[in-house]
Amino acid sequence: QVQVVESGGGLVQPGGSLRLSCAVSDTSFSINAINWYRQPHGKQREFVARITGSGITNYTDSVKGRFTISKDNAENTVYLQMDSLKPEDTAVYFCKLNVGNIHMRRYLELWGQGTLVTVSS
Repeated sequence: QVQVVESGGGLVQPGGSLRLSCAVSDTSFSINAINWYRQPHGKQREFVARITGSGITNYTDSVKGRFTISKDNAENTVYLQMDSLKPEDTAVYFCKLNVGNIHMRRYLELWGQGTLVTVSS
């Protein structure tokens, strides 16, 4: 069973930084596209950032210049580096990974379990 474990959330003061990560358990699968979403308490989930299999990145306007999406293929891990955090960034953050095994012709969409980011003094 292929699983993804998400971590890195916590409490941070405004202006601080956090790095979220999502690790894929099965190394036979390679990571293709990555999407990060967040869901503030009592609100709907929103798009944050993405990177395609060809390396094209996209960010929602509110985080552009502060957040950076990346992946480490050797470790089967993806990251969301969050700098200059603001209180309005407070939310549960989720990663969504598109992974594949070409030899097996098997492709999956995986969701992280979510990690809470709280930005407060």
